[in-house]
Amino acid sequence: MRTLITYCMLYPRRTAYVLIALLAAGVAEGLSLTALLPLLSVAVGSPEDSDIGRQIVKVLNGVGIEPTIGAMLLVIVGGMILKSVILLVANRQVGYTVAHVATSLRLELIGALLASRWQYYLRQPMGSLANSIATEANRAANGYEHCATVLALSVQALVYGTVAMFISWEATLSSFTVGFLMLQILSSLIRATRRAGAKQTHLLRHLLTYLSDILGSVKSLKAMARDNVADAILRDQTKQLEKATRREVMSREALLALQEPILAILMASGLYIALVMWELTLPSVMVIAFLLVRMLGLLNKIQRRYQQLTAQESAYWALRTSIEEARAAAERNTGSRRPTLKNGISLRHIHFDYGTKTIFKGLDLEIPVRSFTTISGSSGVGKSTLLDLLCGLAEPKSGEIFIDGISMREIHPRDWRHMIGYVSQETILLHDTILSNILVGAPALGYADAERALRQAGAWDFVNALPDGLHTIVGERGGLLSGGQRQRIAIARALAHQPQFLLLDEPTSSLDPESERIVCETLQELAKNLTVIAVSHQPALINAADTIYALSKGKAERVRYPNILENGAHLAAT
Repeated sequence: MRTLITYCMLYPRRTAYVLIALLAAGVAEGLSLTALLPLLSVAVGSPEDSDIGRQIVKVLNGVGIEPTIGAMLLVIVGGMILKSVILLVANRQVGYTVAHVATSLRLELIGALLASRWQYYLRQPMGSLANSIATEANRAANGYEHCATVLALSVQALVYGTVAMFISWEATLSSFTVGFLMLQILSSLIRATRRAGAKQTHLLRHLLTYLSDILGSVKSLKAMARDNVADAILRDQTKQLEKATRREVMSREALLALQEPILAILMASGLYIALVMWELTLPSVMVIAFLLVRMLGLLNKIQRRYQQLTAQESAYWALRTSIEEARAAAERNTGSRRPTLKNGISLRHIHFDYGTKTIFKGLDLEIPVRSFTTISGSSGVGKSTLLDLLCGLAEPKSGEIFIDGISMREIHPRDWRHMIGYVSQETILLHDTILSNILVGAPALGYADAERALRQAGAWDFVNALPDGLHTIVGERGGLLSGGQRQRIAIARALAHQPQFLLLDEPTSSLDPESERIVCETLQELAKNLTVIAVSHQPALINAADTIYALSKGKAERVRYPNILENGAHLAAT
């Protein structure tokens, strides 16, 4: 019930449209049903056999309708057609709302995730997020559809019950009481479905998280003949998901199977009581039997739809939890000043840790503009963390980062990041064209920007030589290109929006010597106009830099060797 109310409160205007249309449809159907009793009375006897029949005939005469069989049939058919047209309008609104619910939930989650702190984002399993955006959003939207259907069926049941009350309030109240008891008897199946639905949501998240990780490392697993272990785990999780689905199906089918015989018993008992004990007229009994059968049938449908709603609701609440957690981890935008980069960047007395693991303690660093600086050091010493600090993706526990003498805390973070070009350690390209990989959908950039960036990255010659040029498909993760080509396209992507500050995380770690040489020459050329910082332990990249810092024991030391070429390997090991 909480989910039902929540959907209505979240989308009040759309739900109000649906309810108004449903109410109008119910009134149209109710008016048409009032012609049933005089119709049967005319067919088998006289309207005077029933008080309600005489009242209905009087009303019909008042509006100029002669209570003949033909007229009554036209009233009934006309009311049903009007009801169907109104329901079409209502159901169209429901369909639009279902699409809107799925879209709004997806956009809420994506927006909250992208606005969250980088450290929070790193802890999120990609498979689980993909499941939330794809599967859970659809299930949550379907939940709204079931919610609207429950409301529609409830309005119809209320209409049938209201009409039946005028004919025999005793029989109607008795039927409502019996229907309520039937709902209570079968409510355990609803609870079982809710548990099964929650289990499915939990298992789907874990399954897709694990599957995403496995598919990302399937090559190495197959090479070591260890893919069977991953297969066994996936099979086990899939079987658990199958069990939860079977429990949901069993509960749903059990509800359907039990409702039919219970309804038959109730109707047989009701007819016996109406004919024998209450001695109602035959037309009245026939009409009330029709109305109560429809009403109890609608109650059955309401229960089945509500059961389906409970199966889907866990997806909605799981999504809402993910959205709220991401919003709670939103980045803090404390600064408002626009940045410049004309003099340099200074890091002073920086302290940073990941819980109990200290990374920097009193780190000092000076980065001049229009220079090529390399940050070196052993694995785990904090090279990538330093880049995160420079981007504003991480905040120091203490100390300050100054950009042209202004504290980064005073600078608007997005304005600062617009000045940055970033090349990550893993060169991941989209399964798309080279042009799309460089522009990544930026509306302000075009073909000319991509060409300029490729020329700056030293990649224009090989791209222009391809049969389709910039429109060449690079394949999954850029697999149709060599490692050096992928790296230069990644650099071009970082240069497309004309940044002033270029950051590279291990840009040559997986390249052959020739590709490494080309990238180093490219960075040296770029440093004439940009401020370039590269994190690396590769001797070639260290030797190419103007300024070298070695990180060790939480601090940075500027390195000066009389012959860098001879000592590059030593520096990389420090």
